Amino acid sequence: MSSNVKSDIEIAQQAKMKRIQDIVDELKLSVEEWEPYGHFKAKLSLSILDRLKDKPTGKVILVTAINPTPAGEGKSTVTVGLGQALNKIGKNTMIALREPSLGPTMGIKGGAAGGGYSQVVPMEDINLHFTGDIHAITTAHNALAAIVDNHIHRGNELNIDVRRVVWKRVLDLNDRALRNVIVGLGGPLQGVPREDGFDITVASEIMAILCLATSLDDLKERLSRIVVAYTFEENPVTVKDLQVEGALTLLLRDALKPNLVQTLENTPALIHGGPFANIAHGCNSVIATKMASKLADYVVTEAGFGADLGAEKFLDIKTRAGGIDPDLVVIVATIRALKMHGGVPKDELKSKNVEALKKGLANLEKHVETIRAFGLPHVVAINRFIHDTDEEIDTLRTWCHEQGINVELADVWEKGGSGGKDLATRVVKEITNSKKDFTPMYDLDSSIEEKITAIATKVYGATGVEFSKEAKIQMTVFSKMGWDKFPICMAKTQYSLSDDPTKLGRPTNFTISVRELKPAVGAGFIVALTGNVMTMPGLPKEPAALKMDVDEHGRAVGLF
Repeated sequence: MSSNVKSDIEIAQQAKMKRIQDIVDELKLSVEEWEPYGHFKAKLSLSILDRLKDKPTGKVILVTAINPTPAGEGKSTVTVGLGQALNKIGKNTMIALREPSLGPTMGIKGGAAGGGYSQVVPMEDINLHFTGDIHAITTAHNALAAIVDNHIHRGNELNIDVRRVVWKRVLDLNDRALRNVIVGLGGPLQGVPREDGFDITVASEIMAILCLATSLDDLKERLSRIVVAYTFEENPVTVKDLQVEGALTLLLRDALKPNLVQTLENTPALIHGGPFANIAHGCNSVIATKMASKLADYVVTEAGFGADLGAEKFLDIKTRAGGIDPDLVVIVATIRALKMHGGVPKDELKSKNVEALKKGLANLEKHVETIRAFGLPHVVAINRFIHDTDEEIDTLRTWCHEQGINVELADVWEKGGSGGKDLATRVVKEITNSKKDFTPMYDLDSSIEEKITAIATKVYGATGVEFSKEAKIQMTVFSKMGWDKFPICMAKTQYSLSDDPTKLGRPTNFTISVRELKPAVGAGFIVALTGNVMTMPGLPKEPAALKMDVDEHGRAVGLF
């Protein structure tokens, strides 16, 4: 491997992209089915789904991972690389990804559009404002917040208890100073004073709704069900009560259309929606995944963080909302993350340590067990990093073979699709030959407590769940409201199978602590808050933004 390694953004800026018209022509779309956003981006019409409703559905491949290090493990890179590789071996393939949030882009991780020679482009646009979808969600969310406060100020006809307004405001940045605020100060003309706060936009229920909606009508219906507050009699107040579901739908009309871009090797990619997987459901939109599965024979999509978070939510929430039937799961493992789970500090991960690697394999083992419990074929992809040694890679390969686990090296960061051909071939072989018996982790008719306990014990490996007094009361209230039939969206640290980020590897003899439940009635799930997970992240001591700039030609510098 060359010592003169180009950065992701340097590689992306030197890419020879096709005009989006050429990508559209390859997909055989009519002029009415797309609209350009510049030279290299386009919005696709939902009418495509109607036109292709009788066409056979392509194979859906989900890419997940082991519990990551703070820097991420290249799950999006493997997703892009695998999509490119499948095309290289002659399979008609599309990619479906989430859109990066500006929070982590400007914070700890930098950009998030894949990496090396397995990226989606235009990388600068995708990592910044893109087509404005996240801004539209921010605006719709805050418009609803403004309408709630205006309703209270104008006489409060719905009898809203200002102490029980649960609809916070949002911003697509990490800003801990906004977690708890007071609004309405300044006297009678400035509104009614009350406690409020901000979440990050990707934690907004509207983001979840956009990603789970199956049509414009479904979007409006889901928006109407959002609970914004409770009355003095503790009855829920919804968007429908405020009569603004039409206005919110109008603000989101264009954002509901998937965004078409391409990879460095011109493989078509739909990038749409961006909920976090630690505090939301962590999957790109149902519409984008379903549209890709009609436009291609294979779809490679991803779900955030490890299989304990994104994959569980994809398989228990997204598949139900969209009627999606997954065919195979790729579990991304990296040598450095396995060494970290084996006890190696973050600043020593570049040094060879086979014994720590062996110790960390327990984490991979648990994630494989989880995917097996869902009844899905699976392949472990070793995402190669520059400092990985042959001995470490051989150790991981040998362990997988001994455990009867399919494994392939994914050298897609350095080599693009060519570095993923073996993985692509193995994926196609397993889809073709393996028996699939996909079954969600729990029954929707089970109680809230039973569903949370199933996730905690079967997916995390916990001995049980401890519910706070508040959470127990909420379960009783939610059951009376009829919300107990919803799936569960666990809000949990991504770094550990437990709810304690310091417990790496495969912790044992631990319980999951659920401190609070939040109904996302429009999205159609119950959020269970565990540990100390935050819905508005903060910035690190040295944010990625410190390294960002533009050169004299207006091109981004230091975006990743």
